[in-house]
Amino acid sequence: MLKGIPGTLMRGGTSKGLYFDAADLPAERELRDKVLLAAIGSPDIRQIDGVGGAHPLTSKVAVLSRSQQANADIDYLFLQVAVDKAEVSDSQNCGNILAGVGPWAIEHGWVPIAGASTSVRIHMVNTGSIAVAYVPTPQGEVEYEGEARIDGVPGTAAAIPLEFLDVAGSSCGSLLPTGSAVDVVDGIEVTCIDNGMPVVILRAVDLGVTGLETPEQLEANARLKTRVEKIRLAVGARMNLGDVTKKTVPKMSLVSAAQQGGTISTRTFIPHRVHEAIGVLGAVSVATACVLPGSVAASIAKVTGNASRQRLEIEHPTGFFTVDIETETVGGSLQVKRSALLRTARKLMSGTVYVPGRLWSGK
Repeated sequence: MLKGIPGTLMRGGTSKGLYFDAADLPAERELRDKVLLAAIGSPDIRQIDGVGGAHPLTSKVAVLSRSQQANADIDYLFLQVAVDKAEVSDSQNCGNILAGVGPWAIEHGWVPIAGASTSVRIHMVNTGSIAVAYVPTPQGEVEYEGEARIDGVPGTAAAIPLEFLDVAGSSCGSLLPTGSAVDVVDGIEVTCIDNGMPVVILRAVDLGVTGLETPEQLEANARLKTRVEKIRLAVGARMNLGDVTKKTVPKMSLVSAAQQGGTISTRTFIPHRVHEAIGVLGAVSVATACVLPGSVAASIAKVTGNASRQRLEIEHPTGFFTVDIETETVGGSLQVKRSALLRTARKLMSGTVYVPGRLWSGK
């Protein structure tokens, strides 16, 4: 007999996934993951027997609970469900799915409406860091419709500003986990950085490509993919991530000169598919590297002046990602004081997701 689980399907930023109350899922991790694989429809490249969209960006889960942290309203655990493997990973945050957490929490009565805009403090369980979402609630309820536009999503929606308070080094222990702005791995200069998302930044030209290719063209380049993965596996331990063979981090971002008036152009492996845009926290890490003296990104980026507050436009295959960043130099080292950006979200469906009952019972 099928087992029903209350859930909400939402678009958050340029991703899509299921949002659950943690109390509605099995507490035991192995059983929980089996249930989520069945709900999404993995492993199957079509995800035909679940609600996943046959792509890493549409194969995501948010598990939510009232926070036990004094400085947060909501605990948000992000889970990346593999498409073609029976794997569920908690090794990273997701800033896109994060955009839907505030609206979900308000609509479920976990956070009271506080006027035209309601702030929701979110404890990102994956890394222990805090984000604040400013959710539009002008008529005493969440407003999803509006005029804000983000590249990678058709149409417009209400703006949900996101502010990250303490994400530097949240996965790797420090902003520069190797202790250097530049390392040489397999003969290639790279910058390993973690300002909310562990990212390895490489010059596209050093890998024999322009950095202007489409995601499909890069995914079809077997030699390039092999080289990128070799470097990723080599830096995992250096970034304090251990063996990353089965992990979704670090992301690998190929950078080149901006082509559309932005700061820098990116093509990002996430880590084995190429993102049609760029992840929220991945963009924050790349933007941080752009203002980091001596980094691979800084050697290419178009950054105006040396102000501690910068608005950077990170180009990606489907447009731009705007990141506001505030930094200061302390003892010769770059310190990130604040990172902020704008996302949108939309509730697509709420109801019941069904999985085979035998999974729930553990049979």
